[in-house]
Amino acid sequence: MKGIPIRTTRSYKMARVFPTDVNSYQTLFGGKLMAYIDDIASIAAAKLSRANTITASTDSVDFLYPIYMTDSVTLESFVTWTGRSSMETFVKVVREDLKTGERQIAATAFLTFVALDDHGRKAEVTPVYPETEEERKLHESAPVRAEMRKQRREASRTLAEFLTKSYPWEPQEDSHTDGQDA
Repeated sequence: MKGIPIRTTRSYKMARVFPTDVNSYQTLFGGKLMAYIDDIASIAAAKLSRANTITASTDSVDFLYPIYMTDSVTLESFVTWTGRSSMETFVKVVREDLKTGERQIAATAFLTFVALDDHGRKAEVTPVYPETEEERKLHESAPVRAEMRKQRREASRTLAEFLTKSYPWEPQEDSHTDGQDA
C-alpha cells in the first residue's frame, strides 16, 4: 500500500484541569479545550508533512461530556486522510476523573491543515493508510467529510459576500441595493 501508516502521525497531550481553566459552571472552558485541540492536531499534521502547517478549517468540535476540576484531559490526534496538500486530522478528547478513574470520550473534533513549503506555497503531502479498525472507519468516511467541507466553504464564501464590513459606529452601507432609493 502506498503512503505511510496513520499511526506515525499519532500525537498526545495530557493536562490537569485547574481552577483557572474553568468557567462559572466549574467545567473546562470550551475555548481552552479548543486551543488544546488545535495545538495537538497541528502536531499530527506536522508529523506527516514535516513542513509548516496552517489550520484551514475546524470542521467540527463536538462537546459530549463536561470536563471538571477533578479531571485530567488527554487528547489524541492523528491524520485520517490527505488530499494533495491538505490533511484531515481527528482529535479524541478523553476526560478521566482522577479520584475514581472513570473515563469518557468528552469531545471529538475534525480539523483540516494545509502543508506549506519554506516559501509559503502549498506543499504536497504523503498519503496515509489505516491499520486499526478505528483508523479504517475514519479513513473510509473522510471523502464524505471532505465534500461537506467543500460545500460549507462555498456557502461561507457566499455569506461573506453578503455581510457588511463596516463597524457599528460607522455609517451603515447597504450592499444589497443597486444604489436606488427605496
